[in-house]
Amino acid sequence: MKLLHTVDILIILLYLITIVVIGLVLRKRAQQSKDDYLLGGKSIPWYMLGLSNASGMFDISGTIWLVTLMFVYGIKSAWIPWLWPVFNQIFLMVYLSKWLRRSNATTGAEWIGTRFGFKKGAKLSHIIVVVFALIMCLGYLAYGFIGLGKFIEIFIPWEIVSNYVPFAVSPEFVPHFYGIIFTLFAVFYSLLGGMSGIVWADVVQFAIMTVAALVIGYLGFQAVGEHILNVPENWMSPTFGWKLNMDWSTIIPEVNQKIQEDGFGLFTVFFMMMVFKGVLVSIAGPAPTYDMQKILSTKSSAEASKMSGFVSVVLMPIRYLMIAGFAALALIYYEKLNLVNSAGVIDFELILPTAIKEFVPIGLLGLLLAGLIAAFMSTFAGTLNAAQAYLVNDIYLKYKNPAASSVQIKNMNYLTGIIVVIISIILGLFAKDVNSVLQWIVSVLYGSYVGANILKWHWWRFNGEGFFWGMAAGLISAGIVPELFPEVLGLYLFPIILIISIAGSIIGTYSAPPTEEKVLLSFYKNVRPWGFWEPIKEKLIAENPTFKENKDFGIDMFNVTIGIIAQTTLVILPMYIIFRQTIPVYIAIAILVICAFLLKKYWWNNLKEEID
Repeated sequence: MKLLHTVDILIILLYLITIVVIGLVLRKRAQQSKDDYLLGGKSIPWYMLGLSNASGMFDISGTIWLVTLMFVYGIKSAWIPWLWPVFNQIFLMVYLSKWLRRSNATTGAEWIGTRFGFKKGAKLSHIIVVVFALIMCLGYLAYGFIGLGKFIEIFIPWEIVSNYVPFAVSPEFVPHFYGIIFTLFAVFYSLLGGMSGIVWADVVQFAIMTVAALVIGYLGFQAVGEHILNVPENWMSPTFGWKLNMDWSTIIPEVNQKIQEDGFGLFTVFFMMMVFKGVLVSIAGPAPTYDMQKILSTKSSAEASKMSGFVSVVLMPIRYLMIAGFAALALIYYEKLNLVNSAGVIDFELILPTAIKEFVPIGLLGLLLAGLIAAFMSTFAGTLNAAQAYLVNDIYLKYKNPAASSVQIKNMNYLTGIIVVIISIILGLFAKDVNSVLQWIVSVLYGSYVGANILKWHWWRFNGEGFFWGMAAGLISAGIVPELFPEVLGLYLFPIILIISIAGSIIGTYSAPPTEEKVLLSFYKNVRPWGFWEPIKEKLIAENPTFKENKDFGIDMFNVTIGIIAQTTLVILPMYIIFRQTIPVYIAIAILVICAFLLKKYWWNNLKEEID
């Protein structure tokens, strides 16, 4: 049995000590005010927030999932993360981050006041956003929690640890036990340091992951050059037909079972549903989690856009060098991998940790483990910070104690953080695996969010009651519909939940008067969205003839299209580099150069006018 070397253990301990020090050093600054704790005083540079956001998305559970996808589906796996959808970062980059940041809100729920005012409908909307945000945060925390536990189990076998633990743990709950242990470190620095502590810890983590990704990519690149790769016929192509048509039966028969379980066989139908859902989710704007908090923490609307764009530029190439490197090593040395979990079943989600254990040398192993543990902590801490923001800012300070002192706010931040962690751990104990939690979050739960949140940006008549009933109908159906169709992939339930949510939104909207005109005029003037705002636009122009409406819909959609092409190319390019596909590499570089030129001219250059 291969165990961690002393050098690797020391590197991991050094990292854990570093993040504890970061929390302690930034503790005083975080305690200065609510904005300092939740938003870093809105003084953090956009590129550091971008690195932090990228670090939060470089999570361990997602990396486990993506390595498994590439192993099974090859270059076509570049499309499957559209389930999130990953291209929502492009919509944010082009225009939505600007719209959101102009509100000057602290959380997504506080933003509700800028759109719907502060009467009954707005209060209902505020409550439902807090509920949704907390459910989303708890889901993401449980998702990361399971991935970390599965990962650690490979390197610290339970039969060794069990000799020092005064209680028994069932094999299926061993990953959860490890998840709890490392969660405690993430809780420490995120509770003490607030947003500033999270950002600095994220930057350290991303630096570690960059070094590790370059080395793993190199090892995979070398292995491909020295061995013959045995994969199905269409594995190297990003294109697909009506069906996936990828047959592993003569190579690794168990993979065909994995494809069947995933439900991706009719790949064109699956792809069309991903695009349909992904575009709607992206137009709706960011879900109220750590991504939104990073946008609200920027100095200006222009920096918010730059931050969102920077995420894809730094995250995609680095992350996919690592993913492709591990997939290459796993494919070439598959016979050396032990994918049987503690319950005695083949689990392809163990490809990443077993490949690390088998192929990564001493020293780099400790660095990589520290980075991936840090990735979990980064996601966990950012999500925890978002949950705290909603509980403290949108419940405690709004309804319980509006005049709370800085000491009371600090203590409430600590208390709510501990409560959220305990609940997320309990939820994690009931979750089956990484993929099951992911499918529920991105397919089912997002269906409840989309309808109301598209209408809030683009339709002037939409009011607080419409938002509340749309979100409420969506959340209730998200809990019921999957139970009625347990065998159906969550993605295919999205339209049902979306229709129910939109129906609730429209019925709720016409059950009450429009939002106060003063609120609508202020919102439209400050945020300047495009959409169906004609009555409000006319009144603003009558009051101020110099006011100019937003006519950027066409150029925004052009930039979104170019941005998505560029982002997808940044995903595919590292794959082709690792697998030594020379002509596709040159084609990808040419596409990137063209996209960069167009985005510089039609997006970046226009941000100069947006500086607040």
